[in-house]
Amino acid sequence: MTTAVLDKDELRELVADALDVEVDEVTDDAHYIEDLGVDSLMGLEILVQLEKKFGVKISEEEFGLITNFGQTYTLLSGKVAA
Repeated sequence: MTTAVLDKDELRELVADALDVEVDEVTDDAHYIEDLGVDSLMGLEILVQLEKKFGVKISEEEFGLITNFGQTYTLLSGKVAA
């Protein structure tokens, strides 16, 4: 059994594309709402994209705790490796 590895740059590109921002704006510490202007609809779009792309299920509770890209990566890394 192989362990899937989550490519951080690929994930960053996916999030930037979903938010319609430049990839370099999606830093590990950039706050989705305060720094990138994410609203609830955009957040839902990211959630759907991540679930489709990586074949994982993210609960609304889990997603509600994510405020930046670094947290997104950490959460998905755990799910992809599981």
